Amino acid sequence: RSVNIVAFGNERDGLSEDNQQPSLVWSYLRRSALISHIDNSLSASHVGNPVFTQYQACVFGNVRLVVHDCPVWDIFDSDWYTSRSLIGGADIIVIKYSVNDKASFQELKESYIPMIKKALNHCSVPVIISAIGARKNGVPCTCPLCTSDWRSCVTTSEGVQLAKELGATYLELHTLNDFYVQKYFGGMLEYFMIQSLNQKSTEKMKKRKKTQKCHRVQPPQLEQPEKMPILKGEASHYDADLHNLLCCCQCTDVAFCPEDLSTVVEAHKVILCSASHLFMLLFEVKSPADIRDASIVRMARSLFTVEAGSTQGVPPGVPPVRVVVKDAIFCSCLPDILRFIYSGALQWEQLEEDIKKKLKDPEKTEHVLEKVKCILKTPGKLGTVKDCRSHQIKRLCNTSLRLFFNTPVLADVIFEIQGASVPAHRAVLVARCEVMAAMFNGNYLEASSVLVPVYGVSKDTFLSFLEYLYTDSCCPASILQAMSLLICAEMYQVMRLQHICELYIITQLQSMPSRELASTSLSIVSLLKKAKFHNSDCLSTWLLHFIATNYLIFSQKPEFQDLSVEERDFVETHRWPSNLYLKQLEDYRNYVHSQKCHCAVM
Repeated sequence: RSVNIVAFGNERDGLSEDNQQPSLVWSYLRRSALISHIDNSLSASHVGNPVFTQYQACVFGNVRLVVHDCPVWDIFDSDWYTSRSLIGGADIIVIKYSVNDKASFQELKESYIPMIKKALNHCSVPVIISAIGARKNGVPCTCPLCTSDWRSCVTTSEGVQLAKELGATYLELHTLNDFYVQKYFGGMLEYFMIQSLNQKSTEKMKKRKKTQKCHRVQPPQLEQPEKMPILKGEASHYDADLHNLLCCCQCTDVAFCPEDLSTVVEAHKVILCSASHLFMLLFEVKSPADIRDASIVRMARSLFTVEAGSTQGVPPGVPPVRVVVKDAIFCSCLPDILRFIYSGALQWEQLEEDIKKKLKDPEKTEHVLEKVKCILKTPGKLGTVKDCRSHQIKRLCNTSLRLFFNTPVLADVIFEIQGASVPAHRAVLVARCEVMAAMFNGNYLEASSVLVPVYGVSKDTFLSFLEYLYTDSCCPASILQAMSLLICAEMYQVMRLQHICELYIITQLQSMPSRELASTSLSIVSLLKKAKFHNSDCLSTWLLHFIATNYLIFSQKPEFQDLSVEERDFVETHRWPSNLYLKQLEDYRNYVHSQKCHCAVM
């Protein structure tokens, strides 16, 4: 017997000085008298960024307890397939948040609760929402990049409303002491564990009674269907793509230089503006009235001078806009600062180290770092070095570049598709797509043209494709839309997007009940043909196994006749149930009817 618990969310707020305090789940496991033999292990998408911690223990003496603690909500964006699998196998779900982290709560409510509701799909899995911490209204946030307002906390009514939307049990834990963790949270968790075990015992007894109805002759054993091929997602290389864009200096539209014009450092307006309100002001994306922060306006005027020329998108063949850096010390460190901005991971400690090695003067180093903080600050907020190291700072560009998706601001290329115009930015396209990099930098007409026609794909599909290039994420609305996006990804050779679409199609088909599969108008054979034609070998192989595993359903559909001879042979060889089992079942039926005994199968 076992109980599986999945916990999502981070109970620590950005104002906390103690980032090593134990989590709610770990606190309960340590303190509960019912828990024994605790073991834990980390599962990580890459080194240094644990996606979840897995705990294994014993509860109620001999019941196996498995807990997956996922403190980072990004698992829903980076590994949707794993997050769905975790929710699908859960007996109890715990959602945690800090009452002092209003921004994370809003993100949870708007982005991730709908995903959880969709994954649960009317399943009767109990959910506990835990609001953790004592409210600290009035403490201002000083993070230069944070857009949240720390002066407002998550109220009790907001937490209760969220619990109502999800059909969950709401708990408030003011601190992680023995009372709140062991008696309050632990009591509710143990109640649901007992309910889960009782339900499993009831289901097991029902199955046992069914198998004991006929003892004289056992029916033939139906073997399990063959295991389908497992598709693994490809790791994101978004940060590396933007870093390579800076190193290769392709499609640059701005050139920084000192007052003596001795050196030039080239960059891209759209990347800089996605990271900084100061650069938005400098390149006239925003006005001083929009910024409403005098310190940013003063820094922009004192540090940079933009020479006469267009500050918007630079057409192909036009020299980049020249920006004079008035501070010689800052200008000498500009290559390191740009690498920091383009990295997306905001490695502040590495930037500090690089500038210290270059300047070898603490006062000059502090002088440069203060200017960097001002460049990256959010209007109306204060900034300190400590805040730049905060674990609350997430990857920068993949969220901020969304501001420039499908907008003419700074755009230097316009795609014409199905009579509509779609603006875009060559820098982003070249960084994220090798086919477009060759198209815009090679001896092609598109390299020197602002208007680029697009054929063979719909406007909606192409917009979804561009959205992935800008944000490194996508969420198809249906299997057909995912297939269209897969075809577009294959056309432009964006392999990771192709794999994401494959995983989406497979997940949706796996979750489809047999009755819906039998009645759906979706042609699985048509999906198979498209997957083969567009070189999606993993998906086509999986679909063949899927048809074979659901042989009794698909063999009755007209589309089954569209399978090629080779495909039909594969399906017949791997069909489930097999011909041998059906023959054994027929013999068993005949025997049962001849003995006038009730059939255990039928």
